[in-house]
Amino acid sequence: MHMNDIIISLSTAQGSGAIAIIRLSGEGCIQLTQQFFDNKALSSSHSHKVLFGRIHDENKVAIDECLVALFRSPKTYTGEDVIEISCHGSSYIISAILNLFLRSGARQAMGGEFTQRAYLNGRMDLTQAEAVAELVASDSMQSHQMALKQLRGGVSTKISELRKQLIEFGSLIELELDFSEEDVEFADRQRFKSLINELKTEVSGLLNSFRLGNAIKEGVSTVIAGNPNVGKSTLLNALLNDERAIVSKIPGTTRDTVEEVLNINGIKFRLVDTAGLRTTDDEIEKIGIEKTHSSLDKAQIILYVIDVSDHNNATLQRAISDLKAYSGHFFLLINKMDLFPSFDTSRFHNLVAADHLITLSAKNEMNIDHLKDTIYNCVVEDRDQLNQSVIMSTRHHSSLSKTLDCVNKISHGLESGLSTDLLALEVRYAMNHLGEITGEIHSDDILESIFSSFCIGK
Repeated sequence: MHMNDIIISLSTAQGSGAIAIIRLSGEGCIQLTQQFFDNKALSSSHSHKVLFGRIHDENKVAIDECLVALFRSPKTYTGEDVIEISCHGSSYIISAILNLFLRSGARQAMGGEFTQRAYLNGRMDLTQAEAVAELVASDSMQSHQMALKQLRGGVSTKISELRKQLIEFGSLIELELDFSEEDVEFADRQRFKSLINELKTEVSGLLNSFRLGNAIKEGVSTVIAGNPNVGKSTLLNALLNDERAIVSKIPGTTRDTVEEVLNINGIKFRLVDTAGLRTTDDEIEKIGIEKTHSSLDKAQIILYVIDVSDHNNATLQRAISDLKAYSGHFFLLINKMDLFPSFDTSRFHNLVAADHLITLSAKNEMNIDHLKDTIYNCVVEDRDQLNQSVIMSTRHHSSLSKTLDCVNKISHGLESGLSTDLLALEVRYAMNHLGEITGEIHSDDILESIFSSFCIGK
């Protein structure tokens, strides 16, 4: 990719529609557009103007009546001159305009190239550039809000503050190395210890927020498991308020996983209804049970359903013990309570914590709202965290983990009297890891990985 190229792409969704937007960016894109736009005021207009006219081809044959928006550098999305052509959404018109400009010197933009140019031209940092992709992909209220907050600099502001303080002390420590023979200290060690402790707290807090951020971004894998005929499919339907799964009294009806998404207060729960856990000779059902165990391996929340009328404690204890071996949060759901409303659940208190035991009737939707609140609170333990900086990227998590490792080494070094040159080295590593997050320090491989995941036209 060459930064001095004029790039072009369709920025709206593919297919026919009422309106389509074709975007160009790069030095010379205004002059190139003027060649094929009959409103001659374009090339002399001020920035952020919208003009009406016709786009015609090289032979002066009209293609469409369009609105052309003009944005002059540097106050544009990419930091370069930008043109946005709003035409009718006919696939023929779109193709004709794109091909016209491609024949005339523009080239097709690569995935994420408009945003990559915005980053390289200093219009946004790397976390904000990533937030653009998150915003486009957001499919829930919380993922939208988190992406918007990151786009406005929520995460990068926090990271930049931490890095700035490290740079200040790092420069003083480097200065000490220049005067090592004089045995002087420019960096106040007590203040440095206070900064390192503050860094530990801040970085640990951001790392801890990843669980929530990842849940908001990816959704929470929630597996409904249990023996056949305990009401797993009925529970799925009750949670979704829809007849999504087949409900039958015949054991083994569910032979494959059934997956649906439940949105609770902006958090996506990826519900997986699984085949009943039992010993069977049916080859197809065996495959379904294998898939159940595979789903449990990946589960963040396990909802184990039992029938209130079938409570063999020894068998149940073995089943719960097996399921607790998985890493997901475990909840015991006692179903069909409408049949035995006075059933004493205290006998299960030795098997599972009281707040992880829920009685319900999936058929009558009894306690379904309570179950939703419970699994939501399991993910969003502190609702105030939704208003704070939350990281959603595994790349950010990796860099912060490395930063925390460096900070811990610095903290230990300050206590044990580590030599100044080794302290300076760890400070430099910590600054670099923080710089990787915002893009102040980057490699071409990282940029390629990030921007290649963008849609074309963004």
